Amino acid sequence: MCDTFRVFCITRISQVGTPGQRPGPSGSIPVTISTAFQPNVHVDNLRPDIVLTSSDNVFFYVCLHRLLAASDNGFNSLLPPPSVSDEFTPVIDLPESADVLNVVLHSIHNWDASCFAPSYETLSAAIAALVRYGMQPKRMILPTTSLFSLLLAQAPLQPIDAYALAASYDLEELAVAISPHLLAYQLPSLTDEVSKRIGAVYLKRLFFLHNGRMDALGRLLLHPPQPHPETPECDNEQQRKLMRAWALASAHLVWDARPGEPTTSCAVLTV
Repeated sequence: MCDTFRVFCITRISQVGTPGQRPGPSGSIPVTISTAFQPNVHVDNLRPDIVLTSSDNVFFYVCLHRLLAASDNGFNSLLPPPSVSDEFTPVIDLPESADVLNVVLHSIHNWDASCFAPSYETLSAAIAALVRYGMQPKRMILPTTSLFSLLLAQAPLQPIDAYALAASYDLEELAVAISPHLLAYQLPSLTDEVSKRIGAVYLKRLFFLHNGRMDALGRLLLHPPQPHPETPECDNEQQRKLMRAWALASAHLVWDARPGEPTTSCAVLTV
């Protein structure tokens, strides 16, 4: 697990105040700073020139040019012009928690955030924050990005939620990568709320995935093995018995099979 944040006690903050904090008896002020985005981390050989603070008062030191390059709306019109940041270090208060803001900033820099093990809820909130700050998910969440991998890692644990999240932002490649984890999902348990999040197009694809699985099973089983020339061990009569047994067993499997059946529930037939 990564060391996400550290608390420092400092006697003086140059141009950066800590809201709600008062110096202790020794004159020191506790400040929580992100370990990934700290004052000494250089990006593109540049020192951080802006500070973002989370709702739980964690400081993130970042480079303004990276935020401006990633955002289509000036980080929801919160960023100052570059000339202003040359004069002093701006501090921008944001409503996101530190965990969410940490994922957002890692996504902007395309840094690996897997060691932080963010939850599904954190990832969902981070994508919403990306949209709010002018970054399109279809541009930020590609198969080569860390955020794509983080979302895909949620599929074994929360497959329908991960699929709904991908569908709600039209992240087709992510939805396709998640879909194998939905083969055993029970479609009757799908709620109205999740269906709305998924939307008509991706909901249709989910149903077609299950129906296509049934069709594939039928194609595999309903065609008996090809006959072969008689041998001392297997003559024509034995082959006819095998064909009848195959037809009976395959018809039974196809009749009883349901789209949401897990693969492990299929018995292996030995003949």
